[in-house]
Amino acid sequence: MNKPNFHSRIPTWRALVQWGFFAWVVVIGIRFGAFVRHFETGGATPLVTRPPGVEGFLPIGALASTKLWLATGTVNPVHPAALVIFLTIVGMSLVAKKSFCSWLCPVGTLSEAAWKLGRRLFGRNFRVWPWLDVALRGVKYLLLLFFVKLILIDMPALALSAFLDAPYWAVSDVKMLHFFTNMSATTVVILAILTGLSFFYKNAWCRYLCPYGALLGVASYLSPFKIRRDTAGCTGCLTCVASCPERDVLRMAPPFWRRPLPAWVFPALVVLLFVAGIGTGMATGNWHSSLSADDYRRLIPMVPYLSH
Repeated sequence: MNKPNFHSRIPTWRALVQWGFFAWVVVIGIRFGAFVRHFETGGATPLVTRPPGVEGFLPIGALASTKLWLATGTVNPVHPAALVIFLTIVGMSLVAKKSFCSWLCPVGTLSEAAWKLGRRLFGRNFRVWPWLDVALRGVKYLLLLFFVKLILIDMPALALSAFLDAPYWAVSDVKMLHFFTNMSATTVVILAILTGLSFFYKNAWCRYLCPYGALLGVASYLSPFKIRRDTAGCTGCLTCVASCPERDVLRMAPPFWRRPLPAWVFPALVVLLFVAGIGTGMATGNWHSSLSADDYRRLIPMVPYLSH
């Protein structure tokens, strides 16, 4: 009698982590919306504590903060959590592959839900022609190179410091909120197209357009964790850990580890790395913004006029 293959539990572990993290992100968004609403209504609604985790949606500013930190050794205090979250996610990729994309990213979670729903509704997902797939996969790396050149290479530390001290960066989190709550017709059309593509093609945004994913893919090449194949037991089925019919033929493990790891180890590592990175930011005082309630009271009315 065959022993149960505990790797078959990986989809369950992954779904729990993905949707648990997604729910946490939704709570952050709702709380931040309530925080901003207090100032937009002139104090008519209750003031709640601003959740620093909202700065995870400011990756471009985080890249600028990273350049400033590397150049000067200082952390810009306006949105320090943006830097902490960015470095945590890159660090996760250096250790545990693109685990943020596959286990935590809320956009990745929605994208995966879309193509699974599309497969259920239409009976299948479609594939891009191989030659077009190769060409399209290069788009996200071109976008990554654009931001790397613009921010990491071309912008001097003095210019970055001026940008991070400007009112635009101070209210970038509020402008990001308005992007979702006050969408223009153009934004709605673009999001509808991307969502539609995700129904028919697996992870269309992640595979072709996400520069964040491109960066994490580059960093993940250095990760010691890789899918490793037991050549003595492999049947050449070309499926992965959860669906392979042979016990322990495929496993996620570092090169020095020969025995199969329990199914919970890798997701636990992913969550631990993320918590450790955020915890380090909190412990070092690089988590809460230096902006006060009075600063937001002054800045939020300026948001419609800050276009650059």
